[in-house]
Amino acid sequence: QVQLVESGGGLVQAGGSLRLSCAASGRTFSRYAMGWFRQAPGKERELVAAISSSGSTYIAYSVKGRFTMSRDNAKNTVYLQMNSLKPEDTAVYYCAARDGSIWSTGAHEYAHWGQGTQVTVSS
Repeated sequence: QVQLVESGGGLVQAGGSLRLSCAASGRTFSRYAMGWFRQAPGKERELVAAISSSGSTYIAYSVKGRFTMSRDNAKNTVYLQMNSLKPEDTAVYYCAARDGSIWSTGAHEYAHWGQGTQVTVSS
């Protein structure tokens, strides 16, 4: 079992940057593929970025060129660097862990979820 705690959300003006962190418990963190999802009011949860245990990443088209995802296995932490933020990036951002080394785009593939952190981008 792995527990996830997100941090780093907040209010930022359009064009600004935020870095989200997700700290994981457990000694097998390096074996998990990780994902960042977001959910805006009235919308479905969507995958923003994912990273495999080896470090290969997936970045959604809507944020490509603006967001990057990384992991530090020594710190049991994954990060989502968000630059050039837009009002449409406003959402609750969730960290998720998959019981497998390869990332997936399906939310149902991720068994472990954090509580989420709010990101609000003002225009």
